[in-house]
Amino acid sequence: MSDQQQTYSQKIKEKAKQLGLLACGISKAEQLKDEKDRVKEWLDNGMNADMHYMNNHFEKRIDPTQLEPGTKSVISVLLNYYPEKTQESDTYIVSKYAYGVDYHFVLKDKLRLLLEFINNELTPVNGRAFVDSAPVLDKAWAARAGLGWIGKNSNLISQEHGSFFFIGELLVDIELAYDQPLTKDYCGKCTRCIDACPTKAIVAERVVDARKCISYQTIENRGDIDSELKGQFQDRIFGCDICQDVCPWNLKAQPHNEEAFQPHPKLFDLTKDNWHNLDRDQFNEIFRKSAVKRAKFDGLKRNIEFIQRDD
Repeated sequence: MSDQQQTYSQKIKEKAKQLGLLACGISKAEQLKDEKDRVKEWLDNGMNADMHYMNNHFEKRIDPTQLEPGTKSVISVLLNYYPEKTQESDTYIVSKYAYGVDYHFVLKDKLRLLLEFINNELTPVNGRAFVDSAPVLDKAWAARAGLGWIGKNSNLISQEHGSFFFIGELLVDIELAYDQPLTKDYCGKCTRCIDACPTKAIVAERVVDARKCISYQTIENRGDIDSELKGQFQDRIFGCDICQDVCPWNLKAQPHNEEAFQPHPKLFDLTKDNWHNLDRDQFNEIFRKSAVKRAKFDGLKRNIEFIQRDD
C-alpha cells in the first residue's frame, strides 16, 4: 500500500463526510467467495419469491470485476435515514426509509459528486455508482469495508450508528488503501429480531425468506398477498421496520439531517379512516417523490384492504 493510496483513501472519506454521508469504507474488488454458496442456496430454495431478477447475472452479483471490467476498488458509503419523528401507533405504518424523497436519487447524487471529486481533485478514474439498482451485494461490501457486520436480521449493523441507513457503492478502476472487516459478531446471543418478526420470515440467523417478509409482500409482490399471513402485519402497509426497531444497537441511531428525507407534512395526519379513503390525487401529492410510489396506488390500496379486514 503506497502513501498515495492512503492519501487518496483518506481524502475520499473526508469528502464523503462533507457530502453528509454517515460513513465510508473501501475494499478490494474481487469475488465474494464466502457469499457465493450462501446466495446460491438462498436462491435455490426459492427464498427470493417472485423476484426472479435476482437469479440473473449471478457471476456479476458476486464479483464486481465481472459487472464492471477493470474495477479494482469498491467504495461503500452509508446515508442515515433515521427520522426525528415517527408515525403514531394507531394508524397504518409506512417504513421509515420511505418518509421522504426516494433514496435512490438522493444517495446516487451524492455518489456522483464523490466520483467527480476523485476525478477533479485526486486522479482520473473510471467509476460507476450503484444504489440498490444492479446486481451488487451492498451489505456484503459494506461489511468488507469495516462499516459493520451482518446481523441476524440480515441487515448491516454499525456499532456507532445502528442500522437505519442506506448503502451505496462506487466501483472504481484505481487501487486504494483498504479497510479491514470486523472480526467479531456483535449480535452475540441476542435473538430479538428473530423473536419479534410477526411472520417468522427470519427462518435462520441471517436468512430471510422473502415469501414470508412483510416488506416483500407489501412492496415487491405484484400479485395477491399470501392469505396465510393474514392478521400478522401489525398495521404495516409499506415495508417493515420491526426487526430493526427491536435491535438494541438502534438505541444509538440519531436523527438524520438530510432535508430530502423529511416527510410530507400530511403523512403524520393520516388516520386509518384517511388511509381507507385515500384517493389517487392524495396519493400522488403525499408520495410524489417517495419510494412508496414503487408499490403504486393500487398496490398500496391492496395492502390497506388486506389489513383492513383484520380491524
